[in-house]
Amino acid sequence: MAPSLLETFRVLSSFEPPRGKLRGAPWEAYVDWAISQGLAPLAAYNLEYRMGGSEAPEWARDRLMSIYTGSVNDNVMKLVHFKRIVDQLEGRKLLLLGGAAFAEALYPHVGFRPVLDIQVLVRRMDVDGFAGYLSNHEFVPEPDTGNTGAARIVSDGRTPIHIYADVLGANRREQLAGIFERARPMKVYGQSVFRPELEDVLLLTALDQAHHGYDVPWLSFVDLRELITGATWMGGVYSRPLDVPALLSRAEAFGLERALYTSLAIVARLFPEAEGQATAAFPPLRRATRELLDRGVVGPVSTPGRSSALRGVDRLRRLLTGQ
Repeated sequence: MAPSLLETFRVLSSFEPPRGKLRGAPWEAYVDWAISQGLAPLAAYNLEYRMGGSEAPEWARDRLMSIYTGSVNDNVMKLVHFKRIVDQLEGRKLLLLGGAAFAEALYPHVGFRPVLDIQVLVRRMDVDGFAGYLSNHEFVPEPDTGNTGAARIVSDGRTPIHIYADVLGANRREQLAGIFERARPMKVYGQSVFRPELEDVLLLTALDQAHHGYDVPWLSFVDLRELITGATWMGGVYSRPLDVPALLSRAEAFGLERALYTSLAIVARLFPEAEGQATAAFPPLRRATRELLDRGVVGPVSTPGRSSALRGVDRLRRLLTGQ
């Protein structure tokens, strides 16, 4: 039987894809969808270097490989440029989030994880100072047209930098301070750049997904898969088992139990190999709440190729984040 779109996604998003599993795959549907979801670079590498082409048509392999090549070059340019900017910055504490934090910590090759923008979490009092510092490097303000929730967005025309603050809401600044206290240094970027520890970054990723009403690239769920399973390919800062009691305690303190459940449940559906770790970290929600989230969010979001956004995104955001 020919593989479905979901099965094709699972194979080509794996870091150890099985050979010979994609005969008759729905390439016409998969290629454009994978590109739009940020999955093309990893898929291209798997097809060309791990699976011997897997009988994919030449046009599909060529399109995916062109995205892979571009992703490698673009990531290196953005991350090296960012390093040059912040390397000499002192007296601040910047927490790197999203693709810039994950590309080298979760993925075997920096080119597998496209870095479309650089996301930085700072204390509220540092927003203007950091934005002003970036203005000295030709970064100018841009409008938040994508409803990202960033306190500032600046760009030099090539690399947008999203500056976040108070992401847990004005009433949870003490909890946010704990995230800063637990953060680990990223010495490659100098003295002022850190990354949240594993449980914190997992919750912040779930928060970001919930903020967008789960209308996020599926690459974000690959990020979560690796965080949940302990980034076993990397041997780095996120390569350890989750501290589930700490995760659940912080989820309650952050007001993110519903968002955490939803994100974990999506990963459990998408990746059978991560189901055990994901379900073991489910927060203790009421059965009726779980059923509502499964029916209204988890099921629809876990369907590949879905073209319509979930209804009532603003209401959903408030339900999942308590904000």
